[in-house]
Amino acid sequence: MKKRIVITGIGAVTPLGNDAFTTWENIKNGVSGIGPATRFDTERVDVKIAAEVKDFLPERFMDKKESRRIGRFSQFAVAASKMAVKDAGIQIGEDIDPERIGVWIGSGIGGLGEFEEQHQKFLEKGQRRVNPFTIPMFIPDMAAGQVSIELGAKGINNCSTTACASGANSIGDAFRAIQKGDVDMMIAGGAEATVTGMTVAGFSNMTALSKNPDPKSASRPFDKNRDGFVIGEGAGIVILEELEHALARGASIYGELIGYGSTGDAYHITTPAPDGEGAQRSMKLALADAEISPEQVDYINAHGTSTYYNDLYETLAIKNVFKEHAYHLSVSSTKSMTGHLLGAAGAIEAVFSLLTIREGIIPPTIHYETPDEELDLDYVPNVAKKKDVQVVLSNSLGFGGHNATLIFKKFV
Repeated sequence: MKKRIVITGIGAVTPLGNDAFTTWENIKNGVSGIGPATRFDTERVDVKIAAEVKDFLPERFMDKKESRRIGRFSQFAVAASKMAVKDAGIQIGEDIDPERIGVWIGSGIGGLGEFEEQHQKFLEKGQRRVNPFTIPMFIPDMAAGQVSIELGAKGINNCSTTACASGANSIGDAFRAIQKGDVDMMIAGGAEATVTGMTVAGFSNMTALSKNPDPKSASRPFDKNRDGFVIGEGAGIVILEELEHALARGASIYGELIGYGSTGDAYHITTPAPDGEGAQRSMKLALADAEISPEQVDYINAHGTSTYYNDLYETLAIKNVFKEHAYHLSVSSTKSMTGHLLGAAGAIEAVFSLLTIREGIIPPTIHYETPDEELDLDYVPNVAKKKDVQVVLSNSLGFGGHNATLIFKKFV
């Protein structure tokens, strides 16, 4: 019999708020976190907007001197993790055995901003001016490493780097670690902070980013006039816990993680496989793992990037997997509000999935104006929907053909 895994704490740092609950209030109300870019020189690139984290003070969560030695993405991870641990009501080393709680936090790119800054110093001023903490500032595993150090979690410590599926894969892989019995609890999710000139230049030249300068219409998943995603930053963290362990300590439970699927397209480095073939298999694996039928899913938090191929192929994948039930599902993209947090996207969307279940409110896809005749599902246009939600499926699909699907269920 498989161990049941529940979620007992959440934490977030996003373009919509520096905690999970402020972020969620904005999500429910259809507020956009996208605005004029300030973290890179917009004169050098053809993209003028981004979804940036605002007014974040790392010293609220860690020693000020120590915060200067770690990358911005790791700062986000530490902040979100400390909020999640507090929300779960645990004190590692006191009421929780540190060897029985681990950390699995993904990042698609890591500290590219810190790398850019130090590389410029190297070119202009030579080796001696390069920060000795440069390497740990930018390697993607350091978010997990720093969280482990800050919180004293001594169980499995890992990082999934699977592009935009990193956060979801990290949660899914952490789920498996608890099921296997390696740990009782996991601090899991994703963190990203790559709103930088190089990142924007690279994605823009790939024609992946929206060049729309209007923050009110740039990120428009499933809309006929979509023209690319808006880059974002932040972190999402959940506390995964074995059910009996959670019940024994009287924990509050947001929901249960019941299914995880992960596949590879084996097709192209950036373009998803035709008809979302890899995403189809990922969803089918997750449904099989959850031991539920497609008809039991109420809502899909879509990957929904606002790019032509993602939105089309994800829609086709949903139709293939869910058949007629696809037209009874609600399908929305919270990236219309948060922008695309890359390696953190699946993690923050896991938080939204859990809060959707808890509150019975399905987030909208904002900026939706012009229906696309190829995309004919219920994308919850512009206004949140009240509905009793028992089961949520969340997709994350990344460059390199990485596909990850998580399924959450109301805990009973």
